[in-house]
Amino acid sequence: MGFITSWFRSSKPLLQLYTGSFSIDRTGRILATTIPSAFPNGLLTSIGDAVVRAFTEAQEARLPLSELVIHFPGLKITAREMRGGAIIFLTTPQSQTSYKRRQSLL
Repeated sequence: MGFITSWFRSSKPLLQLYTGSFSIDRTGRILATTIPSAFPNGLLTSIGDAVVRAFTEAQEARLPLSELVIHFPGLKITAREMRGGAIIFLTTPQSQTSYKRRQSLL
C-alpha cells in the first residue's frame, strides 16, 4: 500500500481558500482586508493587479465596466470599480451554499 500512496502524495500542501473582501487603490496597493492573514499576501496582490489592469484597459477602450465576476471551480472573484481602485470579494462554493441556506431559513 505504501508504494501506491507514494504516487499520489503531493509535494505541496493544498492552499485553503478563504472568503472575505479586500479593497485596493488605483496602483493595486491593498488598503483594507477581511481575509485571514494565512492567505498569501502575494496572491492578493496578484488578484488586485489583474483587476486594476482590467478596469484600466476597459476605461482606455471606453467600455463601461463597473463590475467583474470570475468563476473558478473552487473560487468566485467579484470586483467592483471604486474611483480607480476596487473592492474585491472572494467566495467559495461552501460559503455560497451556507448563505443561500441562511436566506431560505429567514
